[in-house]
Amino acid sequence: MAESPTIDVVPVEAMLTDAMRLRAIFAGSAGNLIEWYDFYVYAFTALYFSSEFFPESDRLVQLMATSGIFAIGFLMRPFGGWFFGRYADRKGRQAAMVVSVLMMGAGALLIAMLPTYAQIGAAAPALLLVGRMLQGFSTGGQYGTAATYLSEIAGPRRRGFWSSFQYVTLIGGQLCATLVILLLQQLLGDDGMKAWGWRIAFVIGAGAAGCIILLRDHMHETASSADREGEQAGSIVELFRHSTRAFLIVAALTAGGSLMFYTFTTYMQKFLVLTVGMSKETATLLMTAVLIVFMVQQPLMGLLSDRIGRRTNIIIFAGLGAVCIVPLFSALATTESPVIAFLLITAGLTICSFYTSVSGLFKAELFPVHVRALGVGLAYGVANALFGGTAENVAFGFKQAGIEHGFYWYVSAFCVVSLVAALMLPDTRRDNPLDR
Repeated sequence: MAESPTIDVVPVEAMLTDAMRLRAIFAGSAGNLIEWYDFYVYAFTALYFSSEFFPESDRLVQLMATSGIFAIGFLMRPFGGWFFGRYADRKGRQAAMVVSVLMMGAGALLIAMLPTYAQIGAAAPALLLVGRMLQGFSTGGQYGTAATYLSEIAGPRRRGFWSSFQYVTLIGGQLCATLVILLLQQLLGDDGMKAWGWRIAFVIGAGAAGCIILLRDHMHETASSADREGEQAGSIVELFRHSTRAFLIVAALTAGGSLMFYTFTTYMQKFLVLTVGMSKETATLLMTAVLIVFMVQQPLMGLLSDRIGRRTNIIIFAGLGAVCIVPLFSALATTESPVIAFLLITAGLTICSFYTSVSGLFKAELFPVHVRALGVGLAYGVANALFGGTAENVAFGFKQAGIEHGFYWYVSAFCVVSLVAALMLPDTRRDNPLDR
């Protein structure tokens, strides 16, 4: 790639022992897990609280309104990616990660304490929107900063393996949210969950966010003072002056990758209930099992990328996604067996794991160190907002129009877009910019 930058050597590289590196990766990943637990618990409790904020008689309309606010949270991600990316490139990765997690916790606490529509009228959904905007802003910053940090702290050996823990913890956050909902379902039942139980899940997330303070000393800064203090550090003008092509490639790959990821995770639970006809409890149990398998796949696919290259991983993802999405969803829509549904969803997420395991790493490898967090966070935030965050609403729109199968083709088409972008990626196995 003509625009491939010359990257400074990570300043802490020579000073870290294996034990220190492991603790640093754990600390950075823990913040990521907390962040994503808080974000996903909204999606998983929407089936219970949608009627509390949107008192419509049509259940699908309620879910569409709740999902619309979920999507607006995604629309805040580009702003969070810009703000925290600039902050991380100028003030350091550690500071940006800590602040973003605390902000996420504040949003979760706000949602947990909200009065309902019956109590304060239209102000209830308005405040729900504020909480989601705060969380979306925070998540937009956490992704780019965590991806940059884990890629830099990982070191040249097994970089794919260690960097894959971004999605191990991202999925872990989603899995923790699922497990909390499952536990609350068993303890409180459907009526208890709808009345007040969903609030407990948000309180747990808010409390966990505060614990990030205890881990910050293990997050060793990976950008040198010289890189952070330069005039061009975190500059959006500098980003597009030298890395426009990299930005567009990342955005195109994120479009297909995020759309497929959110389709098979956050939307899937609702698809199993509304289309396949499963109970909410069965759908939650099934998705819990699927997410465990998906999480375990991440480091394995990361190790594979260390052997075959990040470019090959992404090509496999996009090619298989383009071919397999429609038949997988078509079979899933007509199945009556939870076991078959588990196998079909696992197959889809296995394809997705070729992307997710190296998602942050291949992006970080494309940008110079002084605008790396900004480049990763902003490109991801824009594409994720447009295509990942809108996945549920687009799916509901196709369903309401009576052409639900059109959504399957929609996802498949964006996998084709990602395939074209994947073919433009450089092979970083022999000459990795993170090692220069």
